[in-house]
Amino acid sequence: MDRSHPAQRRVLGFLMGTQAVGSIGVGTGITLGALTATTLSGSVAVGGLGATAIAFGAALLAVPVALLAGRFGRRRALASAYGVGVVGAVGCFVSTAVGSWPLLLVALTVFGGGTAATLSARYAAADLAHPGRRAGAMSTVVWATTVGVIAAPNLAAPASAFGAGGPFLVSAAAFLLAGCGVLIGLRPDPLLAGRVAVVVGDSCCGVGASELPRRHTRAEVWQVIGPNVRLALLGVALCNTAMTGMMSMMPVQMTGGGSTLTVVGIVVSVHVTGMYAASPLFGALADRIGRVPVLALGAALVVAGAGVCGMASAHDAPQMAVGMIMLGCGWSAGVVAGSALLTESVPAGLRPSTQGLADLVLNVGGVLGGLLAGLIMSAWSFTVLGLVVGFAALPLLMACMGTTLRPVAPDAEPPAGAQDVGTARMSRVSPGRSVAL
Repeated sequence: MDRSHPAQRRVLGFLMGTQAVGSIGVGTGITLGALTATTLSGSVAVGGLGATAIAFGAALLAVPVALLAGRFGRRRALASAYGVGVVGAVGCFVSTAVGSWPLLLVALTVFGGGTAATLSARYAAADLAHPGRRAGAMSTVVWATTVGVIAAPNLAAPASAFGAGGPFLVSAAAFLLAGCGVLIGLRPDPLLAGRVAVVVGDSCCGVGASELPRRHTRAEVWQVIGPNVRLALLGVALCNTAMTGMMSMMPVQMTGGGSTLTVVGIVVSVHVTGMYAASPLFGALADRIGRVPVLALGAALVVAGAGVCGMASAHDAPQMAVGMIMLGCGWSAGVVAGSALLTESVPAGLRPSTQGLADLVLNVGGVLGGLLAGLIMSAWSFTVLGLVVGFAALPLLMACMGTTLRPVAPDAEPPAGAQDVGTARMSRVSPGRSVAL
């Protein structure tokens, strides 16, 4: 019978701790990146590039971090990504001190290494988990991000005693501490321990002996990107694109309508709470009722949240807050359920590289979401942006509903190695059948 690895609880505990610390660094960068770029350049457009640079850097590093994990394990991959983040954070401090906004944009791109590490950590939580509890394990690590997101803005003011770039030193310290914590404490390495369990004949983690890691060709990697993987990739990409687009333009809309920065900050806070604090709920739902239904729920929340925000007047903070909470919860449901569906829909040896692809499309979606939202807002209005975001998420909702409601074909057999134990049941996709995209 499949079960969790004996080391899963220890691994999950260390991942939660390092995630909480690392997210302090990420939160500080996201809070001050755009503001610092705007201050140094005197241009709002350059400020927007500052916010985009972090996501762009995370996208660039997503696949290299995944490949590093596949070869050397999660511990070295996460520590390396945090190390890149430390270099970027120090670079941000230096560029702020010398007053160079081009150097700041380069440093913020390197800073994205910290973001890449905090995103990749959720997959490490699933390496040793029972197949029926993978989504819950991932959501626990996502939830730990709440600590950093809340703490980061409160640490910015005291750190400013070291100069305008002082808060970036907080990011550097957080990334360094998180990286050292992973390197020292993440033992056994969850990815490597799962492989050892297979070698000795242990059936934990839902990995069969036929899935022992080996060197795969590029053609084999693309062959495993079947309909279920495409659905998962579409889910994480669309949810992040929609959330980023609406989130980036919401402060502009509200301040333009006369709302104070305090009110805008409250709306941002409740939105972030929906993103991270609610993740254990969606993880438990994904483990209980299936990945695809929760992915559909995420898409529905994104559609509804975009509509609620788009119809809100610029000074209607309560309605805007409700819509942003719905968008945050939709992001949480989409990322948790989509990540779990993707993880269990490919052979174990190909999981790290496929997970890196997922983080790549997630971050590219964030970059495109911010850029396109600015163009739509400039050409039309925030209401039109809400309509575009809502309609863009509808295909995901329809694909998930079609998969969930389609009758089960019990006589079909799944392709060898295509899914691990419990995948068909947990994803609510019948064996041998996948959603057509």
